Amino acid sequence: MPRQSASLNRATPERIAETALLIVDRDGPAALTLRTLAAALDISLASLQRRCTDIAGLLDLVTDHLAAQLPDIPSGTDWATATERRFTALYELLTAHPGLVALRGSRPWLSPRLLARLVEPQLADSIAAGMTPEDATVTYRRMYLLTLGSASFVDHRDPKAAQTSTRQALAALDPEEFPVLTGHLAAILPATVDHGVFYGALRQLVHAADPARVEVNQGDGDR
Repeated sequence: MPRQSASLNRATPERIAETALLIVDRDGPAALTLRTLAAALDISLASLQRRCTDIAGLLDLVTDHLAAQLPDIPSGTDWATATERRFTALYELLTAHPGLVALRGSRPWLSPRLLARLVEPQLADSIAAGMTPEDATVTYRRMYLLTLGSASFVDHRDPKAAQTSTRQALAALDPEEFPVLTGHLAAILPATVDHGVFYGALRQLVHAADPARVEVNQGDGDR
């Protein structure tokens, strides 16, 4: 059996993912290339490509690495609590690494560990709680889109810059044409970076979809 090179042994998936995240978080998404990453790892480009053939493969590797941080919810946890914990953890993971979110763009967030830690248990819990597979999928999709969208459009690591850019855009509007947007900056600007907006929206979705609540309401209607 051929011996692996020392550089390939050093370039573990975990080290590759951690170094790639460091580059993106520190220098921005445009700074991440396979050559830059190989240099940071002190390995050859060829050695890196044995682990991930291209940027798409690298992003999948990084996503799988981060997914290990998602909570493993104990069995028996009630549906609403488990659901809120999973999507809150996903949101906090994404907002901690906005450069990765920008790099992935429209690529689906699918990796074996993400599917195992988030998608599969969420769908299984929903079906076990009484949802049909169709309802479970739609419910998951709504919460996933809320989470991804809330994390994608603002760099929550730099709220001051996000508010400044929003203020500048609104200041350029004609007050006569946009009286609400230009006249209520004090209310609009904080909401653009307020994590509470996401948490409140998630709780509303969880409450509306909670099978236990839906069952109680249906029971009341039968009386």
